Amino acid sequence: MNDNTLKFTIPSDDSENMRRVLRTVYDALSEKGYNPINQLVGYLLTEDPTYITNYNNARAMICKLDRDELLQELVQCYLFDQK
Repeated sequence: MNDNTLKFTIPSDDSENMRRVLRTVYDALSEKGYNPINQLVGYLLTEDPTYITNYNNARAMICKLDRDELLQELVQCYLFDQK
């Protein structure tokens, strides 16, 4: 068994794309009357795309993102980008 910690990094240009996709998905969910936070959490926990509406191509867009990278970016923003 390997006890070494793996290092995980995201290319910086992916960060802005993830932000745009999340905003688009959030807006699409809101417009359709869903609670976007709850729906996004459901998707992130299960990776089940049915939590995300097809409206405005939101489901296809979020499915193109790597969930692990998205979670890392969300944690990074939560811990260090809050003002």
